[in-house]
Amino acid sequence: MPRNALYASIVLVLAVTAAVVSFVKGNWLGVVWILMAGVASNIAWYYLRKDRAERAAATAGQG
Repeated sequence: MPRNALYASIVLVLAVTAAVVSFVKGNWLGVVWILMAGVASNIAWYYLRKDRAERAAATAGQG
């Protein structure tokens, strides 16, 4: 797993946790945490797909 995707996944887990805690306490600021989780999720998928495409291109170039 690429380092950037790992960091984005960690941010995703922390943002979801913060959103749950915020909503349990009755604070609507959790909506911001949900939005941050969405952005982190997209970043993680981007770097995972980019890494997969680079590996496929490297494998195709060798054969």
